[in-house]
Amino acid sequence: MTEEVLASASACEDARLRLVFESLVRHLHAFVNEVGLTPAEWLAGVRFLTATGHTCDEFRQEFMMLSDTLGVTSLVDEIAHRASTGASESSVLGPFYTENPPEIARGESIAAPGEGVPLDVRGHVRDTAGAGIPGAVLDVWGTDGGGLYDSQHPDHPVDCRGRIRTASDGGFAFRTVVPSSYSIPTDGPVGAMLQRLGRHTFRPAHLHFRVGAAGFAPLTTAIYLAGDPYLSSDAVFGVRASLIEEFRRDAASGTATLERDFTLAKAAPA
Repeated sequence: MTEEVLASASACEDARLRLVFESLVRHLHAFVNEVGLTPAEWLAGVRFLTATGHTCDEFRQEFMMLSDTLGVTSLVDEIAHRASTGASESSVLGPFYTENPPEIARGESIAAPGEGVPLDVRGHVRDTAGAGIPGAVLDVWGTDGGGLYDSQHPDHPVDCRGRIRTASDGGFAFRTVVPSSYSIPTDGPVGAMLQRLGRHTFRPAHLHFRVGAAGFAPLTTAIYLAGDPYLSSDAVFGVRASLIEEFRRDAASGTATLERDFTLAKAAPA
C-alpha cells in the first residue's frame, strides 16, 4: 500500500512538493503500522480534525493551536533559525495575531484605560553591528488585565494590540499592561485533547512582537515574564531562555517597566 501511494505521485514535477508528500506518506503509514491503528481510532481522528476545522474562524485558529501544543510550530521555528545570524531569538507566533493593528505614536498606550497593571515598554531595534534601525515597524500584542486577548471577547474590541515605528536612532516606546499567564481555550478539540492527556493548558505571561524593516529579515518573537510558574512547562513550548526578562515594578507608582532591544539580521539575497 505504501509503495502504491508513493508511486501515485511519480508524475509530480515539483521536486520539493514530491519530497514532502513522499516523506509524509512514509511516516503516516509507519505510524499506522506501529500502533496498529483500528478503524474506530482512525474515524475518531478524522472527527477530531473535522472538529478542529469547524472551530476556526477569523478570530480563532484552532489548527494553529493544535500545531503549537504538539510542538510542531516551535520545531519548525527552530529549524528555520538554527543557523545563527546574530538576530534576536524567535518564538512562536501563536493563534491571536491579527494583521494591520492600529498604529500609535511613540509613548502612547495600546491598552484601554483602567486595564491591569500599567507597563512602560522601551528599547531599540538594531542591526547586528549594533546600529539603530530607523523606521522599523513593531506589531505588539498581549493579554489584557483579565488574562484574555481582545479577539477572545464577544465584541472583539481592539485592545492591548498596536503598531509602533522606531525613531531615527531605532528607539521605540509604548505603554500597555503587564501580561498574565493564561489558559489556552479549552472549549474546543485541542483543549479536550490536552485534558485527556493529563497536560495543563497554561502559557506563561508574555508580550508578543513582530519586528520588520526594509532590507532585514523579519523577526517574530515574545518576551516572557521572569518568575512565571509556567516558564518550564509552557503548553505550546515557546519559551527560550534568552527571551525571559524582568518586568521591574515600581512600588510607589504601581507601574512596571520592560526594557528590551531587538536585533535584526540582513535579509538573505533574493
